[in-house]
Amino acid sequence: MSKNNAGWLGTPGAISDSLTELLRQGARGLIEKAVEAELQLLLDQYENVTDLAGRKTVVRNGYLPEREVLTALGPVAVRVPKVRDRSGGGVKFNSALVPPYVRKAKRVEAALPWLYLRGISTGDMREALSVLLGEDAKGLSPSVVSRLKAQWSEAYEAWNQRDLSQEHYVYVWADGIYSTLRGEDDRLCLLILIGVNEQGEKRLLALSDGYRESKASWRSVIQDLQARGLKAAPQLAIGDGALGFWAALDEVWPHTRCQRCWVHKTANVLNELPKSIQGKAKAGLHEIWMAETKAQAGKAFDRFVRHFGAKYPKAVDKLVKDRAALLTFYDFPAEHWIHIRTTNPIESSFATIRHRTTRTKNCVPRNALLGLVFQLALTAEKSWRKLRGFKRLPEVVQGIIRTG
Repeated sequence: MSKNNAGWLGTPGAISDSLTELLRQGARGLIEKAVEAELQLLLDQYENVTDLAGRKTVVRNGYLPEREVLTALGPVAVRVPKVRDRSGGGVKFNSALVPPYVRKAKRVEAALPWLYLRGISTGDMREALSVLLGEDAKGLSPSVVSRLKAQWSEAYEAWNQRDLSQEHYVYVWADGIYSTLRGEDDRLCLLILIGVNEQGEKRLLALSDGYRESKASWRSVIQDLQARGLKAAPQLAIGDGALGFWAALDEVWPHTRCQRCWVHKTANVLNELPKSIQGKAKAGLHEIWMAETKAQAGKAFDRFVRHFGAKYPKAVDKLVKDRAALLTFYDFPAEHWIHIRTTNPIESSFATIRHRTTRTKNCVPRNALLGLVFQLALTAEKSWRKLRGFKRLPEVVQGIIRTG
């Protein structure tokens, strides 16, 4: 990965906007999961209470009409479940989190940077949720919080064992996300694969933790996908300069072609140049990967080498050594170039997660961290758009490459 990771996060305002939007999308699910945890505690109390026919007396019975919880993010509609008491004893479910009246949470904006993470890093999910729902969120007992955390981890584990035998991904983007967050043993690196299927739909394909970005860690991720039924290798993989990924790819998916990310490569080259000429150099690099044809890109590449090679050999060497892998995308349909020349699908989706995890250096249990990031990733996945020109993906699978 590039050392210059700070640029991925964009401006502070952009971070705030994306964080707010992510929370707005995820607030409903977060509240409803907490309410479900409350309900399960009630059902557990009556687990062994049965009628003469041996049926449980207290059971779920649909939902009440949606209620709106008014927060600083705006109104959040929440479904509250109901129970039925077959014994006639009048047992009802009353959520302390979502009372019958509208509640105003006054400090939601202050909670934005840590609403999720604070819960798993300090065991204080109760405080985090009470900021969203109000200080009187009495339903957030330690047992409710523990159940909610467990559900996140269980959901991740179930997803990580799903059957992949009916899936085929044409392109995959790979990246490793480091943070100052420490795991139980060492600094965690999250290994992420996003794939696009033949219908042009982007999907979170793999999410795992690894020892840095070693070949062994990435090989384990890919082999796990194969073990769960992913038979066909993707036609193209897009990633940064992490040698571990490419070494693993060459071993496990040897026929998958490689595309180096132009965002990372640009940052790496500019880091070797004085600031006074970085603007000119960036424009020269832009001419390469924005050229209309591979032939024109080759000419722009040669031109860059001529202009900067004599004075700045280190910068040019960084570019030249990956020439083939930087220009691979030109061999694929032109409609897809905007998607496959960078790892932007991962960077744009996980920048918020990277920003959050850098807010604490506490030791976090592995399952808790993975469960949290998985939930955030699923929320981000809902906003992913189909690949432009997705109707040409079958051509790519069949090896019919027409770039025009």
